[in-house]
Amino acid sequence: MEGPPPFVIGHHDSKRSLPVTSDNIRDAHAANYDMVTTPITTPHFHSRVLSLLSSSLSQHASVAGEDITKTKNASPIVVPALTPADTPLSPGDSISQIIGVTSSWVDLSSPDPIIADMSQQVLRLELAYAAFCGVSYVIIPGSRLRGRGAADSGIAEYARAILDGLSQGPYMQLYIWFPIIDNTEDEGDGIGDLGSFVRQQYSDFDEAGTKRLDVFGSWEAWDMIRSICKYPSRLCVALSLPKLLPPTPIQSRWYSEPVRIITLDSKVFSKNAKGYPVLSRAHQAFISRFVSLRTPPWFLLCNVGPIPTTTTTNSTAPAFSATFPSLAEAAENQHIKDPTPQLSYMRNLQAKQPIPDAIASFGAGYQDYLQAPLQPLTVNLESITYEVFEKDPIKYAWYERAIARALHDWIEQGKPTSNPDGRVVVAVVGAGRGPLVTRALKASEDVGVEIDMWALEKNPNAFVLLQRHNETTWNNRVNLVKSDMRLWRGPVHPATSKPISRVYNTDTEQDIDVDVDVDVEREKQPNTEAAPGESFTGSPSLDSTYLLATAPTTSSSSTPYKIDILISELLGSFADNELSPECLDGVQHLLNPVHGISIPASYTAHISPIAAPKLHADIMHGMTPTNPAAPETPYVVMLNAIDFLSTTTPETSTPTPIPTLPIQTSASPTSPTAAAPMSSTVSSAPNTKTPYSQAHAAHAAHARSSQQPSQQPSTSTPAPPLPIPIIGTTWSFQHPNPALPTPPKDTALSNSHNARSTTLTFPIPHRGTCHGLAGYFETVLYRGVELSTNPNTMDAKSEGMISWFPIYFPLKTPLTVPDNSELSVTMWRRTDDRRVWYEWIVDIFIYLSSPSSSDDSTSTNTNTRGGKAPPASGAEHQGQGRKVRIGGSELHSSEKEACLM
Repeated sequence: MEGPPPFVIGHHDSKRSLPVTSDNIRDAHAANYDMVTTPITTPHFHSRVLSLLSSSLSQHASVAGEDITKTKNASPIVVPALTPADTPLSPGDSISQIIGVTSSWVDLSSPDPIIADMSQQVLRLELAYAAFCGVSYVIIPGSRLRGRGAADSGIAEYARAILDGLSQGPYMQLYIWFPIIDNTEDEGDGIGDLGSFVRQQYSDFDEAGTKRLDVFGSWEAWDMIRSICKYPSRLCVALSLPKLLPPTPIQSRWYSEPVRIITLDSKVFSKNAKGYPVLSRAHQAFISRFVSLRTPPWFLLCNVGPIPTTTTTNSTAPAFSATFPSLAEAAENQHIKDPTPQLSYMRNLQAKQPIPDAIASFGAGYQDYLQAPLQPLTVNLESITYEVFEKDPIKYAWYERAIARALHDWIEQGKPTSNPDGRVVVAVVGAGRGPLVTRALKASEDVGVEIDMWALEKNPNAFVLLQRHNETTWNNRVNLVKSDMRLWRGPVHPATSKPISRVYNTDTEQDIDVDVDVDVEREKQPNTEAAPGESFTGSPSLDSTYLLATAPTTSSSSTPYKIDILISELLGSFADNELSPECLDGVQHLLNPVHGISIPASYTAHISPIAAPKLHADIMHGMTPTNPAAPETPYVVMLNAIDFLSTTTPETSTPTPIPTLPIQTSASPTSPTAAAPMSSTVSSAPNTKTPYSQAHAAHAAHARSSQQPSQQPSTSTPAPPLPIPIIGTTWSFQHPNPALPTPPKDTALSNSHNARSTTLTFPIPHRGTCHGLAGYFETVLYRGVELSTNPNTMDAKSEGMISWFPIYFPLKTPLTVPDNSELSVTMWRRTDDRRVWYEWIVDIFIYLSSPSSSDDSTSTNTNTRGGKAPPASGAEHQGQGRKVRIGGSELHSSEKEACLM
């Protein structure tokens, strides 16, 4: 069985003795560390640079306000090349086990251009030599924000130095070491720091302004750096955690970034009652969330004491349980002394991580992986694609439940069937490999309602498998048709067949007796109707039924009839993006016009703006060079390392409302009984068959039993409440479509009625960068049975469903959105009767306070619906001042990658 995700843990000591030898590496491995850090240069090199700087500054003092870096020489002081005494590194076998750390005494973002230039020279020398030695990973201290966030902090100078550094080692990963929030206490100029040599005129500028705590300051600096460097894949983040974690919005923001190392100083750990170092519950939850990423970060324990040598341990790497004594062991053995208590704690935290369940294991390889949407009407899918869909533990169980309920309601409400023999006509259009056919037959058996089963599939390869299933699994109970559903002429019935009277009773025992009587009656009649398992795939000249199914002519010996229940699984990640409306419009004329049921009955599409730097980088560097239309193509992707920009807090939020239905177990959707009450006879009879299948009942019972232990007190670490995303509704479709136009005679039906457009407004509480839009959908299969990929409703409606990943609408150029701003999305679903595509545009607005505005005129619009623009009167927004557009995207169109009809 797959175990908890492994932790990669390293050791960092800012006062480590040099050089780091092979023996040091072996000691680290023996202590259960995976790697160690080493400075790239020695104190000797530091002294040389300080001596050079102090002796040269007096020669380059400003004269009458003149700065030599602007008038004569931008690099007046040249740092000499490295000597053997300047660096402890040498190429060797152990070089792959270390992480290089550049000098922390430089100041790449110094306001003094001479200090900044010397710092950049030092960085180039260190990176060039590290790359020569074969060092693959280098940590670079982040820019100094000086308590003013990213404003006026020399971020551009710092980013330019990093851009040069990336060219020094084409195979080297650079990790910018940032604190999770801007902390001025950690930026003091130490002894020998180049920042202490800043000239007076620049020192005055550096000290000007008000210092403030900006929780988004570090992130904003990182965002500017990687934007200037154009999102390189080799530039990542090393994130330092403080003793007290910041609010969850900034934690979620860092979760979307390429954090590859998390550093934990000894000061971050607290001591428990026995004096053992532990992390707070908030830190544990933070770590647990990050290790669930597709690429989990490494951990670096900083200043936690020296690595024990093999001469003192006299053993190999101890087991987790042996190095971390329990409380009882510690109480009984006071002499136990763990030389690496923080490391032992982290190893135990690793062992306590939850083992990935089936859903997590299935999705691990798909996290943040961009996939082009399917073209099911023009491309015949492979078997493996169908197989992925069929692994979903929820989707088909919910479909079976919807079918069973529809059959039950059909009989309970006394609806006449379209088949003259009294059976309910059920058709699966787009049957694929047949999972819905199996579910429909099972639902029929469970409810006790006989059906006339039809299955339609255009994929000739999948149709071969359907024929085999009909012979080996379905006992030839299914009528198979190989055709495009839009060309199908519907089911046919031999004219010589006589109607059969069927009586359905809700009593279980009587149902069995009636079924037997019906079977006997069928045996007594002449076998004049077509065999239920007949596949209508022969020559039209020989197969009159196939002719009726695919051609406008009719046969006098056979009678076409309507479909009572039409089942399809044509939904895409955005509901309508795989042309479900167009396909079902083409087959709607075959549906019983009075009582016909479509499963699904309706669906809606939803969007929300997100920060997704990884997806943007993948499109920019991995797809655009070969496909210029890549930045305007919607992608199916299992979103993971993202951050929702429009959110509300759990305490004050009013997320998208869901029906006030009793929430069942995690394996079942909201209760259909409250949404669509059954008749009094059904609900009161103790022996009545329920309107859903036995499979679902067993599934729900198992979920209830498995949930009971979870009601006991849990020892797992609860995650802090995360911000709730605001998800806006774009548009919806209904089937059967009551507004489907009637085409003019001898004229094809236009698809203009399936065009849609919407404008949504999203409040943005915290600054961020919008890289695109996340798309979701919700669908009502049948009354009370729903599926959802909407993050706000999926757990209540279809928890555990994995058939559909969200859709991602990218932006060519990321948009910076400020605090308390508003983001407007305008989106279109367009068609030219041959293709369907999407267009979208994003605009950013802020509200400027006016003299007549109240003190809170710049407050954020708290419209949590996300589906309508706030009310406005002229140019003034009541209570918010004047609305001003400060930026926006160009119009994006996926027409070049349109879905073909």
